Amino acid sequence: MASSSTDMTLCHLQPGEVGLATLRQIYQGNVRIELADSAREKVLASQQTVQRIVEQGRVVYGINTGFGKLAQTSIPAQRLAELQRNLVLSHSVGIGEDLPDNVVRLVMATKVLSLSRGHSGIRMEVIEALITLFNAGVMPCIPQKGSVGASGDLAPLAHLSLMLIGEGEVRVNGEKVSAVTGLASVGLEPFILGPKEGLALLNGTQVSTSLALRGLFEGERVFAAGLVAGAMSLEAIKGSVKPLDPRIHAARGQEGQIAVAAAVASLLEGSDIVTSHAHCGRVQDPYSIRCVPQVMGACLDNLKHSARILQIEANAASDNPLVFAENGDVISGGNFHAEPVAFAADIIALAVAEIGAISERRIALLLDTGLSGLPAFLVNDGGVNSGFMIAQVTAAALASENKSLAHPGSVDSLPTSANQEDHVSMATYAARRLGDMCFNTAVVVGIEAMAAAQGIDFNRPLQSSAIMEAELRTLREKVAFLERDRLMAPDVENMRLWASRENWPAPIQSLLPSFL
Repeated sequence: MASSSTDMTLCHLQPGEVGLATLRQIYQGNVRIELADSAREKVLASQQTVQRIVEQGRVVYGINTGFGKLAQTSIPAQRLAELQRNLVLSHSVGIGEDLPDNVVRLVMATKVLSLSRGHSGIRMEVIEALITLFNAGVMPCIPQKGSVGASGDLAPLAHLSLMLIGEGEVRVNGEKVSAVTGLASVGLEPFILGPKEGLALLNGTQVSTSLALRGLFEGERVFAAGLVAGAMSLEAIKGSVKPLDPRIHAARGQEGQIAVAAAVASLLEGSDIVTSHAHCGRVQDPYSIRCVPQVMGACLDNLKHSARILQIEANAASDNPLVFAENGDVISGGNFHAEPVAFAADIIALAVAEIGAISERRIALLLDTGLSGLPAFLVNDGGVNSGFMIAQVTAAALASENKSLAHPGSVDSLPTSANQEDHVSMATYAARRLGDMCFNTAVVVGIEAMAAAQGIDFNRPLQSSAIMEAELRTLREKVAFLERDRLMAPDVENMRLWASRENWPAPIQSLLPSFL
C-alpha cells in the first residue's frame, strides 16, 4: 500500500535552515524527506528534560497540568497518557473538505522541522513515525476549517495527530482508509503518547504556514503569468516601451519596480512590433500598460517580504511550552500565535488581488476598439460574433470577488477558551483563502493572455521578440485563434492552467522569491 520511492527527490531537513526551494519541492510532491542526524541529540535532551520533571513530581504547565483555562489543574502521573490522548480527541473538531495532499505534505514536513528543533520534549520515535508516513505517502485527513490561528492550529493539527494514535482516517494513494490500516502499511502501531507529546503535536503554526506557502507558490505563478500577459497586451495595442526605461525606475529607487521594468524590457527585446510604431506620435498609454513596473514591482516586493517571513516560520519552534534542556527550564510563551503568518498571508492576498485587477483592466483595454485600435471585442464580423465580450465579464467577476477576499484576516479576532485566549490571529483563514484568490487571478490573467494573443495575431505579419514568439506558440497549443464565436469555457480553463504553470522565461523566473 505504501508508495514507491523510485525516482523520488530526497529532501534533507536541517532544522532551522530549510529554504524555500526545498519547501517548494515538498509542495510539488514526488519527494522523500530525511532529518539531519544533528537534530537527534537535541530532541533526546529535550525529551529527557520532560521525563525528569515527571519523575521529580514537579508541576509544569503542559506536562502534568490541564490546558488553557484548566492550566491550574494538576494531573497525577498515572493519568498523563490519558491526558494526552484526551487532548488529541477533544481537539479534533475540524470541519469541511480535507486539505489537499500538497498542503498536507508541507504540514507534516514543517511539523517535523518544528519538533526537531529540540524544544518540544517529544520522543524521536514520534518524529520518525511522521517521516516514515510522509515517505510512504500516508497522508492524514485534515479538515480545512476550525482554526483561529492561536493557540496554534489546534483543531487541524489534532486531526494530524489522530493518525499517530490510530484514530481517524488517512489517505494512501488517494484512497481513504483507517489510521490503523495506514500505520500498519508502514509497520507501525498506534502510539501511546508520553508527557507533553500530544500538546507538542497540536500546538504550532504548521497548517496556517503551509497554506500561506501554497499561496506564495501559486501567487508567484500568477505574478509571472501577469508579466508575460502584460507584455503581450503592450504588443497587441502597439504600446510604448519608453516607460520601461531604467532611468525612470532608478530615479524612484524601488527594487521591485526596477527589477520588473528590466524583466519586461528583456521579454520584448528584438521585437519587430515595438520598432514598427516607433514614430507613431502616441504620447502615453493607459496606466494598466504604462505602470506595469510600478504595480507589479510593488507586488513583487510584497511577495519577497512574505517569502522571508514564511521561510522563518516554517523552521520555527512554535509549540508551547518550550523546553530548554541546557538548564532544564520549561517556559510558557506564545510562539503559537500566528500573527506573522496572518500578516504575510494578507500581504500575499493584496498582491494577488492587484495582479488580477490590473490584468482585468488590460483586457477591457484590448476589447475597446477606440483605445486599442483592434477590432471591437477582438473578433471579425462583430455583431454576429461577440468575441471576447463575456470572457471579460468573467474576468471582471473574479477580479471583483478577489477584492472581497483580500480583506485582511489579521484584523479579525474572537476570544476563545473562556477568554484565556483573548486575541487570535485568524491566520489559518487568511492563508486558506489564498487558494481561491490565486485560482481567480489565474483565470483573469489567462483570459488576458488569450485576448492579447488574439490582438497580436491581428497585427501579423509583424513578429514579436524570440522569447515572446515562443510564449505565443505555447499559448496557441492550448487555444486557437478565435475566427468566430465558439464555446470558450474550455479555452478559459486551458488558459487558467497556462497561468498556473511552474516554468516561465528566464527574465521572469529569476524574479521569483522562492528561486532566489
